[in-house]
Amino acid sequence: MKPTTSSEGQEWRTRRMVRLAALASLLAGCSSVSRADELPTGPAILQQLRGFSTIGSVLYIAAHPDDENTQAITSLARGRGYRTAYLSLTRGDGGQNVLGSQLGEQLGVARTQELLAARRLDGGRQYFTRAKDFGFSKEYQETLKIWDRQAVLADIVRVIRSFRPDVIVTRFSPQPRVTHGHHTASAVLAVEAFKLAGDPQAFPEQLGELTPWQPKRILHNVGVAGGGAAAGSDLTGVVKIEVDGQDPVLGESFTAIAARSRAMHKTQGFDVGGPPGGWRKTESFLPLGGEATTHDILDGVDTTWNRVPGGAEIRRLTEEAIARFKPEDPAASVPALLTIRRRVSVLPADPVVSDKRQQLDRIIQACIGLEVETVVDQPEVVPGETLKMRHTAVVRSRLPVRWTAVRYPSIQRAVTKILELRANQPAGRDATHTLPATTPPTQPYWLRKEGTAGLFHVDDPSLIGRPENPPAFPIEYVFEVGRQTLVISGEPLAAATDPANATMRRRLDVIPPVSLRFGSSVRLFAPGAPRPVAVELTAARAGAAGTVQLEAPIGWRVTPASQPFRLVGVGERVRVTFTVTAPAQLATATLEASVEINGARFNHQRIEIRYDHIPFQLLQPAARLKAVSLDLAIRGRHVGYLPGAGDDVVGGLEQMGYAVTQLRGADLTAETLRSLDAVVIGVRAFNI
Repeated sequence: MKPTTSSEGQEWRTRRMVRLAALASLLAGCSSVSRADELPTGPAILQQLRGFSTIGSVLYIAAHPDDENTQAITSLARGRGYRTAYLSLTRGDGGQNVLGSQLGEQLGVARTQELLAARRLDGGRQYFTRAKDFGFSKEYQETLKIWDRQAVLADIVRVIRSFRPDVIVTRFSPQPRVTHGHHTASAVLAVEAFKLAGDPQAFPEQLGELTPWQPKRILHNVGVAGGGAAAGSDLTGVVKIEVDGQDPVLGESFTAIAARSRAMHKTQGFDVGGPPGGWRKTESFLPLGGEATTHDILDGVDTTWNRVPGGAEIRRLTEEAIARFKPEDPAASVPALLTIRRRVSVLPADPVVSDKRQQLDRIIQACIGLEVETVVDQPEVVPGETLKMRHTAVVRSRLPVRWTAVRYPSIQRAVTKILELRANQPAGRDATHTLPATTPPTQPYWLRKEGTAGLFHVDDPSLIGRPENPPAFPIEYVFEVGRQTLVISGEPLAAATDPANATMRRRLDVIPPVSLRFGSSVRLFAPGAPRPVAVELTAARAGAAGTVQLEAPIGWRVTPASQPFRLVGVGERVRVTFTVTAPAQLATATLEASVEINGARFNHQRIEIRYDHIPFQLLQPAARLKAVSLDLAIRGRHVGYLPGAGDDVVGGLEQMGYAVTQLRGADLTAETLRSLDAVVIGVRAFNI
């Protein structure tokens, strides 16, 4: 029953979100739960156990965040229990932002987190390629050229080989039509990757880490707004499946869950209304390649354990465990689940089998009510500093559980001490370890180095496809349950400061002792003329001292070469000014600021992304300024600006020499505008 008072309403909503987060952790493969009231319920565990018995996998492919069909994903993941994933070729960094000023790479980071939030609701997983959303593209050939066709194709093949879908679904048609070039390109590449993923001659550099994998078929999800087949296309063989239904755990329709998933794309204004064309009870799929199908997108696919060599007995045991499962007493199923686990552990190595074993471990963890967490008193650490951690484990059932060790893979250390866990009695371990001085400050892996106009640069191929960074300081908790070793992966988290938003604990970030910032991203120069360039330093730690320097390419002159600084307190700021002289000819250059402290060099900005619907994000790109030397003549002096969906147009106009008056809707009168020489209207100004 829903509450009636406002205070009861807030409590009910908080508890509901916590329950949803717990179920999402179980569905999406999170390593642990962190609070007693986040434990999955018996029905949620049963739903996941049914999912464990199902081996079918579907990979949905499109171009951007928000392109995915959340109703189809919800139905496949929650309704059928399939391993379901969405591969978004880009992170949406080329769009606009109706919530704030973040654009470009910063917007891409926010939209990445929106996709992860959406998948926590609909039960899917999330993948990406290195492709950049470089803005609107009129046709797909242009897109493929800017992206680097072979690189993005390799990324799609990599995801197919690692996720191993039985069926691939594209949101858009591979036939050119009136739509975004990225859309068509995503389908063209998906069809090509479908043909190459099983070929050992294709992208052989991936083999060893991965093995070839050939999905059974690829289909186009026709009838989706903006993604339908081109006019005159042959629709012979279209297959329809039901996507309407009720989630047995949440008591919600798949449509309602899909709507909440879609609504996580808040930076695009998708938290109001449904998709164009509304929600449907059935979805249609047009075959694009592979084996024919007549009744269902997974026709001919054995979605049981029988498809795995040695899996028939696992199927039988799992069916028995499901039949005997007691939602009111999940721990009673642990002996049977451990028997299944023993059988799974001796199967030949296979990515899907390994994935299923991890799923089974999470189910066992939920059945015994095992919660683990590591809390740090500060969410940020400087390389070389000590990490003070509090490890806690508690078990809610009365089954014997022994906590045998905590391992720290990044520093190759472990603490072995056996603790017998007793029901509802938390056990703790305090640990202090030094973060290696060589640990780089936190930065999304795809933004660590400069890429091209259409492709992010990633040095470590094993990271390609991942939605976000691995933990800065990974932790492994080792337990013994029924004479079997259960290893749970985790990471340090900062204690939650907002009880109403307890599920958004902050991950540990590595930071420099001093961050740097320019006043703007671009600085205009007259050819051959000097201009002051100021760099602001902010201390993250007390007593930070060293030198700051500004580097410029040949032809540009910076004086002085470096300057000393000392910051006494945390948060203290100082502005250091250099004189930069531009070359006599027209030119552009990149100026980079850095500090040297105790022999270590840091050149990082600090950019915080804070929105209520996604976790806190910290970006620390290189502190760079674009310098432009040109002859600039302007007409008029006074410009009005009507803000759009977040931009830095005002700063640009001011650098050009204009006096800018920011306008609101109420200012758009003849009397107000009469004093202005021109009015500039921001992007999507009429939407906001």
